Amino acid sequence: MMANKGAHCLLTYVAFVLALSLASASDPSPLQDFCVAVNDSTSALFVNGKFCKDPNLVTANDFFFQGLNIPGNTSNPLGSKVTPVNVVQIPGLNTLGISLVRIDFVPYGLNPPHTHPRATEILFVLEGTLYVGFVTSNNPDNKALNNRLITKKLNPGDVFVFPEGLIHFQFNVGQTNAVAFSGLSSQNPGVITIANAVFGSNPAIDPDVLTKAFQVETNIINYLQAQFWYDNN
Repeated sequence: MMANKGAHCLLTYVAFVLALSLASASDPSPLQDFCVAVNDSTSALFVNGKFCKDPNLVTANDFFFQGLNIPGNTSNPLGSKVTPVNVVQIPGLNTLGISLVRIDFVPYGLNPPHTHPRATEILFVLEGTLYVGFVTSNNPDNKALNNRLITKKLNPGDVFVFPEGLIHFQFNVGQTNAVAFSGLSSQNPGVITIANAVFGSNPAIDPDVLTKAFQVETNIINYLQAQFWYDNN
Protein backbone atom coordinates (compact mmCIF):
# COMPACT_ATOMS: atom_id res chain seq x y z
CA MET A 1 0.00 0.00 0.00
CA MET A 2 2.80 2.39 0.95
CA ALA A 3 4.70 1.42 -2.20
CA ASN A 4 1.69 2.28 -4.35
CA LYS A 5 1.28 5.60 -2.57
CA GLY A 6 4.96 6.38 -3.07
CA ALA A 7 4.76 5.52 -6.76
CA HIS A 8 1.68 7.71 -7.14
CA CYS A 9 3.47 10.66 -5.47
CA LEU A 10 6.49 10.14 -7.71
CA LEU A 11 4.33 10.11 -10.86
CA THR A 12 2.52 13.25 -9.68
CA TYR A 13 5.85 15.00 -9.09
CA VAL A 14 7.20 13.97 -12.50
CA ALA A 15 4.01 15.25 -14.17
CA PHE A 16 4.35 18.55 -12.28
CA VAL A 17 7.98 18.99 -13.35
CA LEU A 18 7.09 18.24 -16.97
CA ALA A 19 4.27 20.78 -16.83
CA LEU A 20 6.65 23.42 -15.52
CA SER A 21 9.15 22.65 -18.26
CA LEU A 22 6.47 23.18 -20.89
CA ALA A 23 5.11 26.39 -19.34
CA SER A 24 7.98 28.56 -20.55
CA ALA A 25 7.98 32.06 -22.03
CA SER A 26 8.46 32.73 -25.75
CA ASP A 27 12.15 33.40 -25.27
CA PRO A 28 14.24 30.92 -23.27
CA SER A 29 15.62 32.10 -19.95
CA PRO A 30 19.22 33.36 -20.13
CA LEU A 31 21.98 31.32 -18.54
CA GLN A 32 24.25 34.31 -18.05
CA ASP A 33 23.92 37.97 -16.96
CA PHE A 34 23.70 39.17 -20.56
CA CYS A 35 24.54 38.25 -24.14
CA VAL A 36 24.95 41.46 -26.17
CA ALA A 37 24.12 40.63 -29.78
CA VAL A 38 26.90 41.12 -32.30
CA ASN A 39 27.20 40.30 -36.01
CA ASP A 40 30.42 38.36 -35.58
CA SER A 41 30.44 34.69 -36.52
CA THR A 42 33.81 34.21 -34.83
CA SER A 43 32.26 34.77 -31.41
CA ALA A 44 32.16 31.64 -29.27
CA LEU A 45 28.53 31.66 -28.11
CA PHE A 46 25.35 31.71 -30.21
CA VAL A 47 22.16 32.42 -28.22
CA ASN A 48 18.60 33.26 -29.39
CA GLY A 49 19.66 33.75 -32.99
CA LYS A 50 22.51 36.14 -32.18
CA PHE A 51 26.20 35.81 -31.45
CA CYS A 52 27.30 37.08 -28.05
CA LYS A 53 29.73 39.96 -27.82
CA ASP A 54 32.84 39.43 -25.71
CA PRO A 55 31.67 40.49 -22.20
CA ASN A 56 34.93 42.38 -21.72
CA LEU A 57 34.03 44.62 -24.66
CA VAL A 58 30.47 45.40 -23.55
CA THR A 59 29.65 49.06 -22.86
CA ALA A 60 26.64 51.02 -21.61
CA ASN A 61 25.73 51.83 -25.23
CA ASP A 62 24.92 48.16 -25.78
CA PHE A 63 21.96 48.65 -23.42
CA PHE A 64 20.96 52.14 -24.57
CA PHE A 65 18.57 53.73 -27.07
CA GLN A 66 17.57 57.37 -27.43
CA GLY A 67 14.88 59.14 -29.40
CA LEU A 68 11.68 57.41 -28.28
CA ASN A 69 10.38 60.87 -27.34
CA ILE A 70 10.32 61.74 -31.06
CA PRO A 71 6.96 61.05 -32.79
CA GLY A 72 7.01 58.58 -35.65
CA ASN A 73 6.16 59.65 -39.19
CA THR A 74 2.40 59.10 -39.57
CA SER A 75 2.20 60.53 -43.09
CA ASN A 76 1.10 57.26 -44.65
CA PRO A 77 -2.17 55.58 -45.72
CA LEU A 78 -2.69 54.04 -42.27
CA GLY A 79 -2.05 57.23 -40.31
CA SER A 80 0.10 55.41 -37.78
CA LYS A 81 3.73 54.56 -37.15
CA VAL A 82 5.30 51.90 -34.92
CA THR A 83 8.79 52.70 -33.60
CA PRO A 84 10.38 49.50 -32.25
CA VAL A 85 13.03 49.14 -29.58
CA ASN A 86 14.01 45.49 -29.75
CA VAL A 87 17.23 43.52 -30.05
CA VAL A 88 18.01 45.24 -33.35
CA GLN A 89 18.05 48.68 -31.70
CA ILE A 90 19.44 47.53 -28.33
CA PRO A 91 21.79 44.53 -28.76
CA GLY A 92 21.84 44.07 -24.97
CA LEU A 93 18.22 42.86 -25.12
CA ASN A 94 19.43 39.56 -26.55
CA THR A 95 18.27 36.69 -24.27
CA LEU A 96 16.37 39.08 -21.97
CA GLY A 97 12.91 38.33 -23.39
CA ILE A 98 11.55 41.87 -23.52
CA SER A 99 11.18 44.78 -25.95
CA LEU A 100 9.25 48.01 -26.43
CA VAL A 101 7.45 49.98 -29.13
CA ARG A 102 6.04 53.46 -29.47
CA ILE A 103 2.91 53.83 -31.60
CA ASP A 104 1.83 57.21 -33.00
CA PHE A 105 -1.57 57.88 -34.55
CA VAL A 106 -3.16 60.78 -36.38
CA PRO A 107 -6.93 61.17 -35.86
CA TYR A 108 -8.55 57.97 -37.17
CA GLY A 109 -5.14 56.43 -37.67
CA LEU A 110 -5.01 52.64 -37.50
CA ASN A 111 -2.49 50.05 -36.43
CA PRO A 112 -4.13 47.35 -38.57
CA PRO A 113 -5.00 43.80 -37.53
CA HIS A 114 -1.76 41.91 -36.90
CA THR A 115 -0.19 39.30 -34.65
CA HIS A 116 3.05 38.90 -32.72
CA PRO A 117 4.00 35.24 -33.10
CA ARG A 118 6.46 35.31 -30.22
CA ALA A 119 5.08 37.77 -27.67
CA THR A 120 2.27 38.96 -25.45
CA GLU A 121 1.79 42.73 -25.65
CA ILE A 122 0.80 45.15 -22.87
CA LEU A 123 -0.20 48.59 -24.14
CA PHE A 124 -0.30 51.89 -22.25
CA VAL A 125 -2.10 54.93 -23.68
CA LEU A 126 -0.25 58.19 -23.10
CA GLU A 127 -2.36 60.53 -25.25
CA GLY A 128 -5.63 60.27 -27.15
CA THR A 129 -8.45 57.74 -27.28
CA LEU A 130 -7.92 54.30 -28.80
CA TYR A 131 -10.41 51.61 -29.72
CA VAL A 132 -8.48 48.36 -29.33
CA GLY A 133 -9.28 44.69 -29.51
CA PHE A 134 -8.26 41.15 -30.26
CA VAL A 135 -9.93 38.05 -31.69
CA THR A 136 -9.76 34.70 -29.94
CA SER A 137 -8.59 31.57 -31.76
CA ASN A 138 -10.82 29.01 -33.46
CA ASN A 139 -12.78 27.11 -30.83
CA PRO A 140 -15.58 25.10 -32.47
CA ASP A 141 -16.25 23.24 -29.21
CA ASN A 142 -17.13 26.50 -27.44
CA LYS A 143 -19.14 28.85 -29.62
CA ALA A 144 -18.84 31.64 -27.04
CA LEU A 145 -15.07 31.67 -27.54
CA ASN A 146 -14.92 30.80 -31.24
CA ASN A 147 -13.25 33.82 -32.91
CA ARG A 148 -14.74 36.08 -30.24
CA LEU A 149 -13.97 39.79 -30.61
CA ILE A 150 -12.90 41.43 -27.33
CA THR A 151 -12.67 45.23 -27.47
CA LYS A 152 -12.24 48.26 -25.24
CA LYS A 153 -12.06 52.03 -25.63
CA LEU A 154 -8.92 53.33 -23.93
CA ASN A 155 -8.12 56.79 -22.61
CA PRO A 156 -4.85 58.27 -21.27
CA GLY A 157 -3.52 56.16 -18.43
CA ASP A 158 -5.38 53.01 -19.49
CA VAL A 159 -3.61 49.68 -20.03
CA PHE A 160 -4.69 46.73 -22.18
CA VAL A 161 -3.16 43.29 -22.83
CA PHE A 162 -3.07 41.41 -26.14
CA PRO A 163 -2.37 37.67 -25.66
CA GLU A 164 0.48 36.12 -27.60
CA GLY A 165 -0.27 35.16 -31.18
CA LEU A 166 -3.83 36.53 -31.34
CA ILE A 167 -4.93 38.97 -34.05
CA HIS A 168 -5.30 42.46 -32.59
CA PHE A 169 -5.50 46.13 -33.58
CA GLN A 170 -5.50 49.72 -32.29
CA PHE A 171 -7.58 52.51 -33.84
CA ASN A 172 -7.53 56.19 -32.90
CA VAL A 173 -11.20 57.14 -32.57
CA GLY A 174 -10.41 60.61 -31.22
CA GLN A 175 -10.09 63.90 -33.04
CA THR A 176 -6.53 64.50 -31.82
CA ASN A 177 -3.26 62.63 -32.22
CA ALA A 178 -2.74 59.59 -30.00
CA VAL A 179 0.41 58.06 -28.52
CA ALA A 180 0.80 54.64 -26.94
CA PHE A 181 3.69 52.54 -25.66
CA SER A 182 3.74 48.76 -25.59
CA GLY A 183 5.94 46.25 -23.82
CA LEU A 184 6.36 42.85 -25.48
CA SER A 185 7.52 39.60 -23.93
CA SER A 186 10.22 38.88 -26.49
CA GLN A 187 13.48 40.48 -27.57
CA ASN A 188 12.19 39.99 -31.15
CA PRO A 189 8.39 39.60 -31.05
CA GLY A 190 7.89 39.61 -34.80
CA VAL A 191 4.83 41.05 -36.52
CA ILE A 192 2.48 39.61 -39.14
CA THR A 193 0.10 42.21 -40.59
CA ILE A 194 -2.84 40.16 -41.77
CA ALA A 195 -3.79 42.03 -44.95
CA ASN A 196 -0.16 42.42 -46.03
CA ALA A 197 0.60 38.74 -45.48
CA VAL A 198 -2.52 37.43 -47.23
CA PHE A 199 -2.83 39.85 -50.15
CA GLY A 200 0.71 41.19 -50.41
CA SER A 201 2.84 38.06 -50.05
CA ASN A 202 5.86 37.55 -52.29
CA PRO A 203 5.26 35.60 -54.44
CA ALA A 204 1.50 36.08 -54.42
CA ILE A 205 -0.78 33.35 -53.10
CA ASP A 206 -2.67 31.64 -55.91
CA PRO A 207 -5.95 33.59 -56.36
CA ASP A 208 -7.85 30.30 -56.47
CA VAL A 209 -6.75 29.61 -52.88
CA LEU A 210 -7.94 33.01 -51.65
CA THR A 211 -11.14 32.90 -53.70
CA LYS A 212 -12.04 29.62 -52.02
CA ALA A 213 -10.93 30.78 -48.57
CA PHE A 214 -12.84 34.07 -48.62
CA GLN A 215 -15.71 32.76 -50.78
CA VAL A 216 -15.70 35.75 -53.12
CA GLU A 217 -15.26 36.28 -56.85
CA THR A 218 -11.77 36.03 -58.34
CA ASN A 219 -11.87 39.65 -59.56
CA ILE A 220 -12.13 40.83 -55.92
CA ILE A 221 -9.02 38.84 -54.98
CA ASN A 222 -7.18 40.16 -58.02
CA TYR A 223 -8.08 43.70 -57.01
CA LEU A 224 -6.88 43.22 -53.44
CA GLN A 225 -3.63 41.61 -54.54
CA ALA A 226 -2.98 44.52 -56.88
CA GLN A 227 -3.07 47.07 -54.02
CA PHE A 228 -0.04 48.46 -52.24
CA TRP A 229 -0.16 47.21 -48.65
CA TYR A 230 1.68 49.71 -46.50
CA ASP A 231 3.80 48.48 -43.59
CA ASN A 232 3.71 50.92 -40.64
CA ASN A 233 6.47 49.11 -38.72
